[in-house]
Amino acid sequence: MKKTLATGIVAAAAGFMILAGQTTVQAENNENEEYLTAGLHVEKLNGMTPRTWPESIARFTFDSGYTFAYPDAVRGIFVTGHSAGGSRMDSLLELTDTTDLNAMVIDIKDDDGYLTYRPEDEDDFYYDISQRMIKDPHELMSTLEEHEIYPIARIVVFKDTVLAEKRPDLSFTQNGEVWKNRRGEAFVNPFMKEVWEYNVEIAKRAAEMGFQDIQFDYVRFPEGFENRDDDLDYDVEDYMDSPGDNVQRRVDAVTDFVAYAREELEPYDVDVSVDIFGYAATIEQTPGIGQNFSRISENVDVISSMIYPSHWGPYFGIDKPDLYPYELIDEYSQVENEVLGALDDPPVSRPWIQDFTASYLGSGNYLNYGKSEVEAQIQALYDNDIHEFLLWNAGNRYTENVDYMLDLDLSEE
Repeated sequence: MKKTLATGIVAAAAGFMILAGQTTVQAENNENEEYLTAGLHVEKLNGMTPRTWPESIARFTFDSGYTFAYPDAVRGIFVTGHSAGGSRMDSLLELTDTTDLNAMVIDIKDDDGYLTYRPEDEDDFYYDISQRMIKDPHELMSTLEEHEIYPIARIVVFKDTVLAEKRPDLSFTQNGEVWKNRRGEAFVNPFMKEVWEYNVEIAKRAAEMGFQDIQFDYVRFPEGFENRDDDLDYDVEDYMDSPGDNVQRRVDAVTDFVAYAREELEPYDVDVSVDIFGYAATIEQTPGIGQNFSRISENVDVISSMIYPSHWGPYFGIDKPDLYPYELIDEYSQVENEVLGALDDPPVSRPWIQDFTASYLGSGNYLNYGKSEVEAQIQALYDNDIHEFLLWNAGNRYTENVDYMLDLDLSEE
């Protein structure tokens, strides 16, 4: 796997310095670094001379050149690449300028697997999978800085039709063809380290742009994988001899990817966050998709549960959850607080909540979500001491006149 940009930066940090006829070479290594000296010998030395070591040795650090302060609490919205690079961005900036929203989660690698901006070099490894949705990434970051908007880069990981079709060997196949779900989406294989490296390299580039938080989405196997496991062909690489059954191997692979990504991104001083199904917090681990809420939470700075009321079945004793936005979020939050409270070093909780109408649920099963329904979800989070949240609307059309800092007591309604 090429490491075109990050490798270039590290390589540029090491160099040669010509000083008074002596060449000093700095050798850089992940674990150890040393200074070696070589010069012109005018006489033979018969003894050893003491070496003077520097008091400190420089490590790789990265400065994007932008300044973003972490807000009092992240209150963010989802922004597609098309919106970030198009005219809709003007209305989204007005929304954040005139409300208490202060963050944007912007697609850098989208749901299909495309990079949402063009690398400057046409020979770049990722150029062929890039699209010019965000026309000028530098201008985008400068705009976010000017408006004091906290930037979060969304990177869709294992749902990746583009890479799967380009490299079937990194995907799941059936009868020699790349397997796709009923929506025509393909996934790549979480067991394979090349897939990890491919996505983490994109994450590093997002950090280099200036994003302060790398949010990984679709950090999982396809839904219902336990029902098709035996029908698909795929490689398990290093997990062939892992203890446990296939369910446990999937959990190990997903968790290991998150731990790997966090370690690789540590020099960039960014937070690592993961989107996760809300129901994963209510069970020990998901049998098909490989998500263990506690184990993932132990390896991230932020956990973002997707807890849209419309996405739950009859859970928590609520038969039609979309009709009860406060109650659903309140019940979930209590469960999540208990799970995270059992960890030695829990991450920040920053759930995704619903700012869209789920009419597909059918008459009598959904509400038209507007100001009251969005505020009800926020109030439920606040009542459970969860102070950060993200609003999801796939079309980036958000409800007007919402009070994001409300202080109402809806718990007895």
